[in-house]
Amino acid sequence: MITVLLVDDHRVVREGLRAFLDVQGDLEVIGEAADGRTAVEMATRLGPDVVLLDLKMPGMDGLEVLRELAGVGAAARVIVLTSYTDPASVVPALRAGAAGFLDKDVDPAALAHAIRSAHHGQVLLAPEMTAALLAADLRPERLTALTPRELDVLGEIARGRSNREIARVLGLSEKTVKTHVSAILMKLAVADRTQAALYAAKHGLGA
Repeated sequence: MITVLLVDDHRVVREGLRAFLDVQGDLEVIGEAADGRTAVEMATRLGPDVVLLDLKMPGMDGLEVLRELAGVGAAARVIVLTSYTDPASVVPALRAGAAGFLDKDVDPAALAHAIRSAHHGQVLLAPEMTAALLAADLRPERLTALTPRELDVLGEIARGRSNREIARVLGLSEKTVKTHVSAILMKLAVADRTQAALYAAKHGLGA
């Protein structure tokens, strides 16, 4: 069972999400929060597997929630649900640790799949948000969105190493490397390892 915490300041949104998720056999909503401060408290206390987080909330917004959760070492994977596709919002959320960024109009079945995928270590970005990132000249911001470990992995990708080789060089498990690669592809808004390697080489990584 994958446990989920819903965070949105609109009750009707939370009710709609709960109604759908409650009929999924492997997903369980264990709490709801209407504001950022409550979200951090509940995520810390309940330890959900996945948090569905609204980005725009009064008081402590979703970006602050992401930073707070990272600060307390929360293990939950956070999927941001928002009506905003501005790249200027996407990049800081990714940098703060979001595992996914989906539009609130996402198809319910796609949302359920996203929750399962995030729980298993994958990173997700709605197609329209990928397009928004590519449309904006955000290459420096996209690169700085990577964590230090993701930069290490990207450098090894640029050197042509496989996941198994990267795992051996960096002292990681192959599963962890796969998670990092997925995050790198999403944050750089590239389709595959080859594009990531070219991007890395262009910016001086992997030399």
